[in-house]
Amino acid sequence: MLALRASRALPRTLPTLALQHRALHASSSAAQRQIEHLTVVGAGLMGAGIAQVAAASGVKVTMTDVSDGALENGRNIITKSLTRIARKKSPDDPAAQRAFVDSVFANLSTTTSAPEAVSSTDLVVEAIVEHLQTKQELFRRLDDVAPKEAIFASNTSSLSITRIAETCSEARRTRFAGFHAFNPVPQMKLVEVISTEKTLPEVTTALLDLCKRMKKVPVQCADTPGFIVNRLLVPYLLEAIRMVERGEATPEDIDTAMKLGAGVPMGPLELSDFVGLDTLSHIASGWRAERVSTGEIDAKQVEEVGLLEKLVGEGKKGRKSGQGLFDYSDK
Repeated sequence: MLALRASRALPRTLPTLALQHRALHASSSAAQRQIEHLTVVGAGLMGAGIAQVAAASGVKVTMTDVSDGALENGRNIITKSLTRIARKKSPDDPAAQRAFVDSVFANLSTTTSAPEAVSSTDLVVEAIVEHLQTKQELFRRLDDVAPKEAIFASNTSSLSITRIAETCSEARRTRFAGFHAFNPVPQMKLVEVISTEKTLPEVTTALLDLCKRMKKVPVQCADTPGFIVNRLLVPYLLEAIRMVERGEATPEDIDTAMKLGAGVPMGPLELSDFVGLDTLSHIASGWRAERVSTGEIDAKQVEEVGLLEKLVGEGKKGRKSGQGLFDYSDK
């Protein structure tokens, strides 16, 4: 009975989402060709991870960044990751390990010329700095030189896909979506595929197909703040930090309670340190500035947390800096 009541309530309470959901699953009259050539813009951890997994799945990948040094760093990230995988696959066979690494790199090329990288691509995935205007400017430039059939996608974790696409042509906006992979990409199975109100169904279908070829598990979402994971996760992490700030429980006890009481593999405060306290602060402040006034986010959910801002201001950003809500200096 509970399930029946819920299903009957959906059309009245969520009409917009229901319409979007039907659109996402609608069959398309125009066939979208399979994505065979992927361009990844940004050779950091996320960009390199996406490039690695796609290349390992047989997709031809071009990774581009602003300097040879950045590209070399990206190649090193991929080499280290592939080497670890190769050693697990063939622990007693160095030749097989080398062959595996070489087979992936055979599908990967790099260039500092973004126009060259997108000149014959099927899909562009952006994985650069989490700054709206920077992303908008990148896609504005690429819109002029990429094939008209090419799909554009952002790996943003918190910005509006619709806003990022604003600087592109009307035609490109129908071929624009979110492709939110999770760090570390080679290990994390999830990809959020985000469709705006203008995204063509065949574009969404092509991205879902690519995810499956990359051996990832895709989920679909409308263009809402934080999509699925961060929309639920960020307010949860902020409230856990508020509990510490209010002196209601220690970080250790909060994490133990959630792991043993809620069955989560990592407590909210350890997870905050893993994500990066600066990253968490940046997302929350962005939502306060952009999403509260529109009614998309409740102000209380992302209210500034004094303890979080204090730690970030002191350079205590979490695991990556050696100290955050916990101390990692001995690790």
